[in-house]
Amino acid sequence: MDTDVASAMFKDRVPPDLFRTLAGRSLGLTYVTVGELTKWTVARNWGTPRRSELARWIARFPIIAADAGVAERWGELVAYADARGRPRPVNDSWIAACCLTYGLPLATLNAADFADFAEFEGLELL
Repeated sequence: MDTDVASAMFKDRVPPDLFRTLAGRSLGLTYVTVGELTKWTVARNWGTPRRSELARWIARFPIIAADAGVAERWGELVAYADARGRPRPVNDSWIAACCLTYGLPLATLNAADFADFAEFEGLELL
């Protein structure tokens, strides 16, 4: 899940069409999404109870970690995007690299952010 989808799920605000698409699927989070969600808790000054609630929610999902394969794929993605004249945000590139390395589709509410990876690298968007 992209961070926007994870946030919407945590808040029980997933759009109905996406909810139907995700129903019955195994879901996971990238290490990047965990980092972004954690950043928001600090930036928004969440208290301990709310941060604990998020930690329990995150613990329900497998976390896709970065390894050498993900790092190599990230380097390729960034270089290809730069060569096309379409540099992509760092965190989006890491999320795409995780999904592409493990052959996983990406659930996102911001398909435009990942359209370049879908078109040129074969990233499947939900």
